[in-house]
Formats: sequence, C-alpha cells, structure tokens
Amino acid sequence: MSKAALPDADALFEQAPCGLVITTEEGTILRSNQTFGNWLGHAPTQLLARRFQDLLTVGGRIFHQTHWAPLMKMQGSVAEVKLDLLHSQGHVITMLLNGVRRERPEGVYYELALFGTIERDRYERELLAARRRAEELLTQTTAAEAALKQAKVELAAAYKDAQRRAAFAEQMVAVASHDLKNPLTAIRMAAQLLERGERSDKERRLLGSINSSSERAQRMIADLLDFASVRIGQGIVIRQRSVDLLKTVDQCVSELRVAFPHALIRHLSRCSGSVELDPDRLQQMIGNLVANSVAYGDLHHPITLTTELVNGAAHVAVHNHGTCIPESLIPKLFEPMTRASDRDDPVRSVGLGLFIVREITEAHGGTITVASNAACGTTFTLRLPDNQAEDRSR
Repeated sequence: MSKAALPDADALFEQAPCGLVITTEEGTILRSNQTFGNWLGHAPTQLLARRFQDLLTVGGRIFHQTHWAPLMKMQGSVAEVKLDLLHSQGHVITMLLNGVRRERPEGVYYELALFGTIERDRYERELLAARRRAEELLTQTTAAEAALKQAKVELAAAYKDAQRRAAFAEQMVAVASHDLKNPLTAIRMAAQLLERGERSDKERRLLGSINSSSERAQRMIADLLDFASVRIGQGIVIRQRSVDLLKTVDQCVSELRVAFPHALIRHLSRCSGSVELDPDRLQQMIGNLVANSVAYGDLHHPITLTTELVNGAAHVAVHNHGTCIPESLIPKLFEPMTRASDRDDPVRSVGLGLFIVREITEAHGGTITVASNAACGTTFTLRLPDNQAEDRSR
C-alpha cells in the first residue's frame, strides 16, 4: 500500500480510537483530539489552555497529585492508571491513562493516551461476581461434603446398631422358641394320656382342642427356629436319606387329618418308589402348605395332595379351592411375614410358612411354584430332585 493511501497525521490524531492529549508539565492542555472531546462532551477548542487536572473528579485530582504526577517525573511514564473524569453534563466517565514525559528543547511535555473502560469494567464486574459465586459454591460444597461425611458416619453407626439389635432379637427368638418346645411336648403328651381314659364328650372336645392348639404352636415354633437359623446365616439343615415317597406322604396326611379335623384332606399318588430327601422336612413343608390351604381355602371342597416321581424327582402338589391369590402378591408371596389375605383365621401362623417351605425346597436343590386363578383354585407344587440318583447316573 502506498503512503498516499494513508490518512494524514492530523486525521490519524483526531480520529484515533483513544483519547490523545498533550499537556505541559504543569498540566495545561496544548492539544487534544476529537475522540477525547467527544467522550467528555467538549469541542477540542474548548479544552485548549485548560488544566488537565480540572477535568478530574475530586478523588482523581488527589490521586493525580499524590501518585501518577510524581511517577511521571520520577520514571518518565505511567501505564493503566484508572481515572474518573467529569463529562460536560456532570456525570463521571472512567478512563485508563497511559502517559509519557518528553523533554524537548522548548520544554517538557506530557503525552497522554486515554481509553474507555466500559467493557473492561463490565468484564471485571462479571469476573468478580463469578469469583464470589465460585467461592460460595466452594463453601457450600465443602459444607455438603462435611455433612455427607458426618451422615455416612451416623448411618454406619445406625446400621451397625440395627444389625446388633436384629441379631440379638433373632437369637432371642431362637432361644425362646427352642425353650418352648419342651413344655409344649409335655402338654401334648399329657393331653394324649388323658384321652385314653373314660371321658365325656365335652372333655374329649377340650382335649382335642388342646392337642390341635399345641400342634399349631409347635409348627409356629419350628418355623420361628428355621427363620432365625436362616437370618443368622446358618441356613436350613436337611438330612437326606432314601424314603418311600407314598408312605411318607400318607403318614403326613394321616397326622394332618387329626390336626385339622374340620378339613377334608385327600392324597392322590401317581407313583411308587423311593427318593433321597429329608422326610421330616418334607412333612414340615406339606404341613405348612396344608395349613395355608386350611387358612385361606374353601373348606367346602377337599384339599388335595398329589405325588409323583418324574425322572427321579419327587413332585408334590397341594391344591385347594377358594379365593385366588392376587397376581400382584405372587412375586413376594414367599417372603417373610407375607400373607395371601387379610382374613382372620385361628389356624393362621406368624406368616413364615411359605418362606420356610421355599428355604427347605432350595436346601434340597429344588423349586416351588404356585398357580392360582378363580376357576381352578390354588396349587403349590414342590419339585425335589433325587441328588443321589443323579450321582449314580454319572
């Protein structure tokens, strides 16, 4: 680009993107550009022969006298000095001053360049606000972390205390249940001995009630002991041996008919043969399922047990008619303290029967399923594999 294409020096001075001022050492303005005059609301000719200090606020004049004027004399320049100047209409305009002291033959001059700070001030305010906000957030985060740490400590202590209380409660249940077995056994034996003598019908009914109540209490105690054993991590203990499935279930049904004389309990067998399982646990499972059927089923219809052997596995189904189990309840039906109905019944247990049945089934390596609908009633099916038969086939 040729020099002819550039604006002349005067034009560059007058239209510079900053205010330009030349003063004497005492501050008298010798020349100022159009930009500076426009910012302060003055024509450049109005500023000639005025002192630069007179354009400053009171605070700006004090700062001029005590700081930047002495610096100009001592070091010959100042940079980014913030000043407040007065507009012709009286409001304050903040500018940044850069100045150089020039010594010439004809005297000493100050060459000043002034820059507007509106955008800079806005940025600084935003930066300061962001910093304050960051400090507040840091304080809040630190407080939240401290509170979370304290909450974790308290939660851990509460959890440990709850575990200790639960373990103590379960141990107490186990101890109490175990200690109740002996007096209940004595009650049953005494009632059975009394039944052998000559008794009136009323006495026999009372003795029968004592027997059925003690049997129910024994089932409840057995469930509580097993529940406590599971909860403290010992699990259900099973002792498997070879048993005749038909005879074992027939014996169980005979005892249940005595325990539930008002219910019609029948056994349909589709098999004959032996299987490896715990016969006492099998009777406990069947007893719990029949008690459940008596509690929730329609006793105008029989409770039916069906047994069969399928590929060496024992299948035992217990069916009853009556109101079906709500579908929403089935997924949690085998959890402790879950009941299939809110109906009151004197034969109901503490709500552990189905849980114990599931635990015993799983201890055998088997499964339990339930199907329930209004048309067909409710059926619980146990599938207990013959583990010894599986071992022999390998």
